[in-house]
Amino acid sequence: MSGQGYQTLLDCRRRSRLLRERGFTIDQIAIVLSLDHQVNPLRLYRYAAGLTARQVVTAHARLDLARATLREDRLYDYERWPHSGRRPPAHTLRLLARIYDTTPARLVPAEVLTTYLARDQKALTQTE
Repeated sequence: MSGQGYQTLLDCRRRSRLLRERGFTIDQIAIVLSLDHQVNPLRLYRYAAGLTARQVVTAHARLDLARATLREDRLYDYERWPHSGRRPPAHTLRLLARIYDTTPARLVPAEVLTTYLARDQKALTQTE
């Protein structure tokens, strides 16, 4: 992780912890963090939730016993997309939204959401 990336991580961890202690929701924290940091929403929500990549991978495995386990490296790939890395499947975004206590559509930029197939867009935008 670059020096600037590491400083972003530390700042987001500190601020998200303080905001959670004051009763802010994960969605509200993500909005606050996005004002100062140009970070992919998927990564921003992990920071807002105060979770490490390892914690997310563990939670994902608990929710999705039938499929192959998400690895930390793959999570990082998803968090770098669309600039690099890999596009997260709709199923994975739905599980990550459960982990981060948000909606799947908030985990990707609106312009990126339109690149998914129509059925996946529907799955990502419907509320549970």
